[in-house]
Amino acid sequence: MEKAFKKEETVRFQHVDFAGIVFYPRFLEMLNNIVEDFYDEILGMPFKNIHKTGGIPTVDLKIQFKKAARLGDVLTKYIWVKKIGVSSMKCGFKFDHADGSLCLEGEVSLVRVEFNEGRDDIKASPFPDEMRDKLEEYFIPDMRF
Repeated sequence: MEKAFKKEETVRFQHVDFAGIVFYPRFLEMLNNIVEDFYDEILGMPFKNIHKTGGIPTVDLKIQFKKAARLGDVLTKYIWVKKIGVSSMKCGFKFDHADGSLCLEGEVSLVRVEFNEGRDDIKASPFPDEMRDKLEEYFIPDMRF
C-alpha cells in the first residue's frame, strides 16, 4: 500500500462501548480524522480553512466490519483514491490491527463544493489542477475495498 496515505490511531476509552469494543459510529469519526489529515498533510487544505468557502461532504459510504477493535488496540488506517471525477472522488479505506488482520474496509465518495457567503447555495466545484495532481499520487484504481 505504498501509494496509500497512512496514519495510526490508538483506540481510547472514548471509542468503546460497555463491552469494551469500538462502538461503530466512532469508526466513522476515525475515518473522518484520516480524511482531515489527508487534506491537511497532503493537499495543504486544513479543515480550519476549507470550510470558509466550501467543503467536501460525504455523499456515499460503504463499510464492512471484519474484526472488532478493543480499548488499547493500535489501528493503522489507510486511505487512497480509487476514482477522480470533475469535482468528486471515490476513496478506498481500510483499518488494520497491529498483527496485520483487517478490522474494517470500505469506500467513501466525497464531493468538492463551494458555497456563497450566506451559505444558502451549495454547488459542486471542480478540483483545481494542483489538487488533482496531488490526488493522483494516491491513485490505486483496482484496490479491493
